[in-house]
Amino acid sequence: MENRQKSIIDFSKLKKFVIGIMRLVPVPLGLCLLNIIVQRIFQINGDVRWMVHYTSRVTTPKKIRLGEKVWLSFAVSGSCYIQGFNGIYIDDYTIFAPGVKIISANHVFGESNKWDDEVPIQIGKHCWLGANAVILPGVTLGDNCLVGAGAVVTKSFPAGSKIAGVPAKLIEQPTICKDNAI
Repeated sequence: MENRQKSIIDFSKLKKFVIGIMRLVPVPLGLCLLNIIVQRIFQINGDVRWMVHYTSRVTTPKKIRLGEKVWLSFAVSGSCYIQGFNGIYIDDYTIFAPGVKIISANHVFGESNKWDDEVPIQIGKHCWLGANAVILPGVTLGDNCLVGAGAVVTKSFPAGSKIAGVPAKLIEQPTICKDNAI
C-alpha cells in the first residue's frame, strides 16, 4: 500500500512547477506546450532559437535579430510569415498581431531559386504591427511606429509615424516634444 502512495503524483508540487514555468515563459501553458512539440519534436521552425507559434513560419532565422521581449509576439501571434534572406532587425518591445508578414527579399524575375539583394528590414523600438500587415524588402520603420491592420508597407517611415492602407501611407505625422522624444 505504501509503494502505491509514493507513485501517485503530488499535484501540489506539480502545480508549483507549472506556475514557476509560467512566470518564466509568459505564454499560456497549452500554447507553450503545443509550440514546443511542433517546433522541437516535429521540427517545424526547428532551426529557430526562439519560440514560434505553431501556425507561423520563419525562414533564414540566422539573419533575423530580435530585441528584448520581441520573441513573445512570435510565440503568441499565429499565421505569421517571416522571411529573413536579406536580414531583419526588430528592436526592443516591438509587438505584432496574427497574420503579419515580414518579407526581406523578392525572387529574381524569371529565376525562382535566386533572390534580389536588398538592405535589411529594420523595425524600431516599441512599434506595433497590426493584424495581417505586410512589411516588404528594404523598409525601415523608426521607433514608436504604428502600422494599421492589413497595411502593405513598401517604403520607410520616420519614428512616431502612424501608417495604414495599401500601399501604406502616413495617416498621422510624428509629434516631436521638447526633448526630441516622440
